Amino acid sequence: MTQPFIKAFFDAPTNTISYLVGDPATRTAAVIDPVLDFDMASGVADTRSAEQILAFARDDDWRIAMVLETHAHADHLSAAPFIKAHSGAWIGIGAHIRDVQKIFRPVFAMDDLKTDGSDFDRLFDDGERFAIGALTVEVLHVPGHTPADIAYRIGDAAFVGDTLFMPDYGTARADFPGGDARTLYRSIRRLLALPDETRLFMCHDYKAPGRDDYRWETTVGAQRRSSVHVHDGVSEDDFVAMREQRDAGLPVPKLLLPSIQVNIRAGHFDQAHANGVTYLRIPVKWKQRRESPDMP
Repeated sequence: MTQPFIKAFFDAPTNTISYLVGDPATRTAAVIDPVLDFDMASGVADTRSAEQILAFARDDDWRIAMVLETHAHADHLSAAPFIKAHSGAWIGIGAHIRDVQKIFRPVFAMDDLKTDGSDFDRLFDDGERFAIGALTVEVLHVPGHTPADIAYRIGDAAFVGDTLFMPDYGTARADFPGGDARTLYRSIRRLLALPDETRLFMCHDYKAPGRDDYRWETTVGAQRRSSVHVHDGVSEDDFVAMREQRDAGLPVPKLLLPSIQVNIRAGHFDQAHANGVTYLRIPVKWKQRRESPDMP
């Protein structure tokens, strides 16, 4: 079986790993989870990370045919439209993105948002297969972090998005709207039922305590032996109790609000205004206090 070529691109500001995955026989490639650089304080968006991927593909003679999202990310904005514009690639994501769109449309009062997933070019169902050149990609629906998370299994490799982190760091949070710790556990056990030698590629790494370098590749066997959250022997109830307690103390991702409203549109912003500036929405909820009579 031909194994994929894999090149990782690490984005330090968001601790995100994007991948170029290619078929050596046809030089056809996919980009998984590309990052759009965005500075929240200044409101400046930049394409340098995506340009790095495009430059590598050009210099190494890869034809990018598709952009594959593992889910609608809450910690970085997607550069999928930029990759598409410069390569002709189509953009794909799990079919349950419709559920995520329905959850967040009222949150941001995005009345124009279609909740049928049509902002994306392809929607994948669980078990669906498609090709990157001569490579076969299998889609695994692994909800829990969000309802729409999927993993892409390509040869001996699986790209698991935010579902798992490195064994010494653990697992994804499950407290976002539509997330569920029990569902996450079952999704992880599904991934860990793959052969022990299956290589697992993470979407994030934050350097576990005592580790000085970033890492993003492990194996099913390593997770089953030594994951601090879900090694063999950890029960579903124990995992749920741990995950829910841990999630209760986690801070909100700093790019949560811009990321979600852009990523559920396949990385697209609203149209720019006459001044050439695009705007994002920040929901504001007032806390009722008697001592604030002039509050709206």
